[in-house]
Amino acid sequence: MTTSLVLGGATGIGAAAVRAFRARGDTVVLADRDADRGARLAAEDASGGIRFAAVDLLDPASPRRAVEAAEEAGDGVIDAVFYNAGVLEAHPLAEWPVAAWDRAVAVNLRGPFLTAQAAAAPLARAAHGRFLVTSSTGALRGHAGMPAYHATKAGLLGLIRALADEWGPTGVTANAVLPGWIDTEFNRGFWDHQSDPAEAMERLVAGIPLGRQGAPDDVVGAILFLTSPESAYITGQALVVDGGYTAV
Repeated sequence: MTTSLVLGGATGIGAAAVRAFRARGDTVVLADRDADRGARLAAEDASGGIRFAAVDLLDPASPRRAVEAAEEAGDGVIDAVFYNAGVLEAHPLAEWPVAAWDRAVAVNLRGPFLTAQAAAAPLARAAHGRFLVTSSTGALRGHAGMPAYHATKAGLLGLIRALADEWGPTGVTANAVLPGWIDTEFNRGFWDHQSDPAEAMERLVAGIPLGRQGAPDDVVGAILFLTSPESAYITGQALVVDGGYTAV
């Protein structure tokens, strides 16, 4: 039995990953603060088992609670952890609230760190322990109004490299997937910050070689690979999935 923990999996990329993990036969523990959507996703008919854990990752105790739920589901072993929870807010620099900055740091950066601390032992007990986080092409490129998002998503890459070095002797890998522009409600804060959202969308899509925003399912292949036995010799890496956005 393969046990996978998805933190921030009730919507968007996380929900697509939950469905993909279940389709390959994993038992999934889905941790999210959105109890309604989480429960609906958990109720979907699929081959793999699923449990839902209601957690708010602003609470520093939540990552450990989520890991403990996955340990219980996996009889002390967690094969894969996918930390996908995130916060995106946009404000003019002079108006950025300290509380908003702290929210982004808590969910986007502290949460993955605390999850790694809690999951280290059960991942090491797995035959192929995998730790994966969702960073962003925002770790590589910047947008006005979003300093906390960019800073925290870039910080995740440093965290992953440190974990790769520390966990190397145990065989546990640590990697990041960096989605580009994926069409989900998560990006609403960015679009609301634009003076002309339609013009901004047109300009953005024109800069993507594949000519469109991605869909959550476009990221699933990378997630499945980096949480599989086949990625055993890949660790400390940042895999970009962006339709060519950062290549040009």
